[in-house]
Amino acid sequence: MANERIILGIDPGTTIMGFGLIKIVNKKMEFLQLNELQLSKYDNHYQKLKIIFERTIELIDTHNPDEIAIEAPFFGKNVQSMLKLGRAQGVAMAAGLSRDIPITEYEPKKIKMAITGNGNASKEQVAKMLQQLLGLKELPKNLDSTDGLAAAVCHFFNSGKVVGEKSYTGWDAFVKNNENRIKK
Repeated sequence: MANERIILGIDPGTTIMGFGLIKIVNKKMEFLQLNELQLSKYDNHYQKLKIIFERTIELIDTHNPDEIAIEAPFFGKNVQSMLKLGRAQGVAMAAGLSRDIPITEYEPKKIKMAITGNGNASKEQVAKMLQQLLGLKELPKNLDSTDGLAAAVCHFFNSGKVVGEKSYTGWDAFVKNNENRIKK
């Protein structure tokens, strides 16, 4: 494990997309930033995806993360919502993969479990625990950014462990692990 690294955590969304950055120095976490991308003002879904890609690239180019942790979409009853959320996640992943940054995907319950010890914790409980862990002075109004931060912290807590989550180190690894998705 490197002596110093930066982890970008992403909570994908098409209304609000949350981002959080932590720096690991000598196996200790330091809070860098948390923010959200407000997308509700855009009507066109494809415009939202373009903005998600551009903002993710901007974050990568500004902060040079060594790794990206992203929350996997949860399975809901609304198929259209799932499709849109999956596209948002895919666009964020594509941005990271285009810069050859390793990406690890975590289920929401796994993130909540890593942060609070309870896989069914509320967004508020996760945010409060992050506030304590990282010494945040105040919490944002919307908790999508703390969800992004939680993905980064979860990834740090799981570093060095063998996890059953999907992880890609670049386009070649993604294609190799998803050969069934290639159209011939």
